[in-house]
Amino acid sequence: MNDKGCILAIDHGTSGIKAAIVSVFGEVLDFEFESTPIHFLPGGGAEQDPEDWWNALVKAASTLVARNSDNKNRILAMAVSSTFSTTVCVDRQGKHLKNAITWMDSRGAPYVKKLVSGFPSIEGYGLSMILKWLPKTGGGPTLSGKDDIAHVLLIKNEFPEIYEKTYMFLPSKDYLNLRLTGKFTATHDSMQLFWMTDIRDPEHFRYDPKLIRAAGIDADKLPPMVAPTDIIGTLLPDVAEKTGLLPETRVAACSPDHQTACVGSGAVDDFAAHLYVGTSSWLQAVVPFKKTDVFHSIASFPSAIPGRYQSVNEQDMAGGCLDFLFNNLLIHDERLCSRAGDPFALVDEIAASVPAGSDNLIFLPWLNGERTPVDDPMLAGGFYNMTKTCTQAHIIRAVLEGVALNTRWSLKYVEKFVGRRLSPITIIGGGGQSDVWCQVFADVLNREIRRAKSPRQANARGAAFIAAVGLGLLKFEEIPGLIKYDRTFSPDPDNRSTYDFLYDAFVRIYRANRKIFSRLNRAKGL
Repeated sequence: MNDKGCILAIDHGTSGIKAAIVSVFGEVLDFEFESTPIHFLPGGGAEQDPEDWWNALVKAASTLVARNSDNKNRILAMAVSSTFSTTVCVDRQGKHLKNAITWMDSRGAPYVKKLVSGFPSIEGYGLSMILKWLPKTGGGPTLSGKDDIAHVLLIKNEFPEIYEKTYMFLPSKDYLNLRLTGKFTATHDSMQLFWMTDIRDPEHFRYDPKLIRAAGIDADKLPPMVAPTDIIGTLLPDVAEKTGLLPETRVAACSPDHQTACVGSGAVDDFAAHLYVGTSSWLQAVVPFKKTDVFHSIASFPSAIPGRYQSVNEQDMAGGCLDFLFNNLLIHDERLCSRAGDPFALVDEIAASVPAGSDNLIFLPWLNGERTPVDDPMLAGGFYNMTKTCTQAHIIRAVLEGVALNTRWSLKYVEKFVGRRLSPITIIGGGGQSDVWCQVFADVLNREIRRAKSPRQANARGAAFIAAVGLGLLKFEEIPGLIKYDRTFSPDPDNRSTYDFLYDAFVRIYRANRKIFSRLNRAKGL
């Protein structure tokens, strides 16, 4: 422990709750994980029970605090990061009224499409609607129906009794903050995908009454906004008792996962880039301007850093593709089925046994549609060019490469958006633990990939940094000097032609099959 104390950081992801004790200087001292289930429903539904989140948070935090009981008085604050665009409706007592609608849920798509339609139409958006949203918000509701605004419209149209009872719609981070403090708040970055805020002035983000009326949402159901570095309160007495923390432990408003990942990777200076690889993935950079690429779902969004934006985009499935592979396809290696040992070590061992390019087996990672660089919920995953000579090793390596090929497709437009070549790129997230995957990213992207130490804890580290700034113990400009890297992966020139060839084929496969995917999945009711 250091003289300035520590933060108990909560990294709430799709698969569960990671709790970490992090020093003010970003050193992860100990961590604990508790898994949470997700429930997939017909028609593109993906829900989670907020009570599962809360129980996992309390269990992970209390276990961690008990294990570090001699130093619990040095834990100055809690800070929660959570998935972007997961929505909870709560009553006046703060109780959730139904399961949370997650970032993977696309059931609100029809209502968004109706909201943004018009003539003349540009890529599904009426021109008048583009002119209404784009200048103020930097974007607009995505047609995939996976944004918070789509979730609210889904509840209003299909669960009207829930909508009427809802006191406030809260992003998942802010719901957990409510459980910690009893305070109904949100942050300007967590509210971005409700698409009802004017972000033109980075020093003064605010709700826009005209956009709220256009969406047909009751303004009083939206929470008051504060800055991510604001201290919103202290722990409720019963929460302090359950977790073992001191009652005076403060709670920082903090930020969603995109923003905390940026800070936790050390990307706080203009044009500093990071690649996050978790269940989903993204490639983002801090930018000094508000800008939008409506055709490839990239936009400048509020960051946790005062006066700064970050370019935001998201690839729907990354590490989630590996989970799908292990859970749903026959894998004869019992170590993978049982998850014995380090799963990434096993993946590396198996994937490294076949040559780069997997003998031209191509995996499409669109298991839940896609957001970037195309916003298309009708896309689906699969393997191309599979033959009887393909082995388990080919399949596993092809999954790693397919995610990287999609990232290269996105990188093309991200670099165009920021106006420069991004290198080095810092990799974080669970996928960053894989040496083979890091090298695949370096080779496929043809960029230097720099891995942050403890990549899986980057979100928790970012949350701790934000809280430390809020407590006056740290400045954002000090953060890059606190980030440690454990390895740099340089592109292997011997693999350049292989991955150039596969990338060209990957994009051609999309262009040749997108209409077929649409017909197949519309027939299923997606």
